[in-house]
Order: sequence, then structure tokens, then C-alpha cells
Amino acid sequence: MLDKLEAIYTRYQEIEQQMNDPQVTADMKRYVKLSKDYKDMQPVVKAYHDYRSLLATIAECKELLETEKDPELRDMAKEELVASQERRGIMEDEIRLLLIPADPQDSKNAVVEIRGGTGGDEACLFAGDLFRMYTRFCEKKKWKVEITDFNEGTSGGYKDITFSVSGDGVYGLLKYESGVHRVQRVPATETQGRVHTSAAGVVVLPEAEEFDVELNPADIKKEIFCASGPGGQSVNTTYSAVRLTHVPTGIVVSMQDQKSQIKNMEKAMMLLRTRLYEREYNKYMEEMSSKRKTMVATGDRSEKIRTYNYPQSRVTDHRIGWSMHNLPDFMDGNIEDCIEALQLAENAEKLKASLG
Repeated sequence: MLDKLEAIYTRYQEIEQQMNDPQVTADMKRYVKLSKDYKDMQPVVKAYHDYRSLLATIAECKELLETEKDPELRDMAKEELVASQERRGIMEDEIRLLLIPADPQDSKNAVVEIRGGTGGDEACLFAGDLFRMYTRFCEKKKWKVEITDFNEGTSGGYKDITFSVSGDGVYGLLKYESGVHRVQRVPATETQGRVHTSAAGVVVLPEAEEFDVELNPADIKKEIFCASGPGGQSVNTTYSAVRLTHVPTGIVVSMQDQKSQIKNMEKAMMLLRTRLYEREYNKYMEEMSSKRKTMVATGDRSEKIRTYNYPQSRVTDHRIGWSMHNLPDFMDGNIEDCIEALQLAENAEKLKASLG
């Protein structure tokens, strides 16, 4: 373990030197990557220094017991040795988790899509409920939510809604929400009081940064058109809406939520980069799931992950068998306990895989 930590610390020092090199600072793409690696290594480097200090304390206690004749000092050394050895076991478990390679996407912002599935109007209403749940969760985390596109349901809610979330470590938490969410409840339109089952699909993607995807401008077909829907006098009179087509892949994105064509273009480019990034990221997730069990849904969007049972006020996550019997609280954005349970299960699987 000490050898691994020393190798990481050596790399940490190398990065520190490189970041002060004028040639590196002139290459923004390289500098951004080094800065991220440097920041990611800091918890491990701190653990390395603490671990070395603890090993030194253990060695000193053992030396005292071998050389010291004073009974009082020997008793103190024994107590310190026992406490330090207990702490060593705990610290080594913590370090093993730190040494598991983190998903490089975890620190990114996220793009979230919610789409009403089977269940007609009720599925649209449930998609709206999920959007409110995530919005409340993001408010508690002090994250910023921006709606980028939506289509409302005929009786309320959304046929589909796409929004971006920005903040600290957003994707690392929201990624566990990808998959099919199933709801069991009596719809408002049901006259016989029967429980219906509906579903909504959630897709969470790491937001692609400019350095993640190289876009050739010649591959992008740009179209400008009048915005439609609610939005005041400028709607239908100003050519502010933007549609981008990535010719090699056929991916199309459109943006019309801003009155400014420039802002819509910026958002559309971000969404296009994310769509392209999704293709590569799904390949990565499928590769990960073939190597070990993962709590994060792969590119298969039909994977049922959670059931919301209203008559029993119960929510159940099927990936880990986690349940709670306070559905109103969960739907009010208090989903962190479930996410933490999923993270613990994911880390246990990673640790198991790393130990062979």
C-alpha cells in the first residue's frame, strides 16, 4: 500500500512542476486536465502523509518498549501503540477506497432528460413529479437548474423535459437516477379507485466540456428559425431559435428558450457536445458493467431501477433492495439516503473487483 501511495505522491509532485511550466500553461487543454488530476490527487496525498505519520508513531512506540525502563513511560507507549494499530486498520480501509479509480465524470455538471413512458397522461404527470423531486433535491444542494427543452402533457406534467444541473460533483450523485422509474397509484381520472402502473424514463449524462469533444465546424449544419410557444412579444417575430445537425452522426438538437440567438447557439452547442459524448460514454459504461456489477444504469434505457408505490407510501430501489416508507418526503427531494446507499454498494463492488 505504501508503494502505491508513494508512486501517487511522486506523480503529484511531477504535475505540480508541470503546472508551473510556461509551455504547459500555454496549452489550455493540457493545463485543464493537469489541474483536474492535481485536485483529484489531493485527498490521496493527504492520506499518504497521515499514514506515514502514523507508521512513524507505531515505530517510535515499539522502539520505546524495547529500550525504555521506566514503567510509566512503557505503559504510555503500550497504550499509544494499541490505539495507533487500531487506527492503522481503519486508515488502511479508508485508503483502499481512496485508491479505487474514481469515475472521471463524477465532478462534471449533468444533463438530465425525463420522458413519460407507458401510462399516457398519468406517465406525463409522473414525469412532472420526478422533475419537481429533482428540482427540490438540487435546491437543497445549492445547485443551479436550467430547463433547456420541454413538451407539456395534455393533462399536465411533461411528455418530456430536458434540463441541465450545474454545481459541485453533480454527475457523481445524479448518475444513479438513470433508468426506468415506475409509479403505482390511483390516477386523478380513475373513477373506480383502481391502482394503475405507469413509468417514466430518466437519462442522466455528464455535461461535455469543450475539451471533451472536438467538433469540426464543417460537420455542423446550422438553422435559425422563429421561436414558438409562450415567451412574450419577441416570440414568432425574432429569429432567435437554433437547430444544429451533426451531419456525420445525424444528431439534431434545437434550442429556443432564450430570446438571444447567441445564447441559444451556446446552449445548443453544449447539448450537441453532450449528445456526442453520450455515445462514447455509453460504450464506457457497458465495458464497466461487463467487468463488474455497477449501480449505474448502462446505455440500456429500459432498465427498471425504482418503484414508487403511493397506496403503501413506499419507494423501493431494485438495484440494492433499499426501501423507505415515507414517499411524500422522498418526492419532496429528500433522496440523498437512497443515493448514499447506492454509492456504498458501488464502492463495495469496486473494492471487491480491485482485490481480485
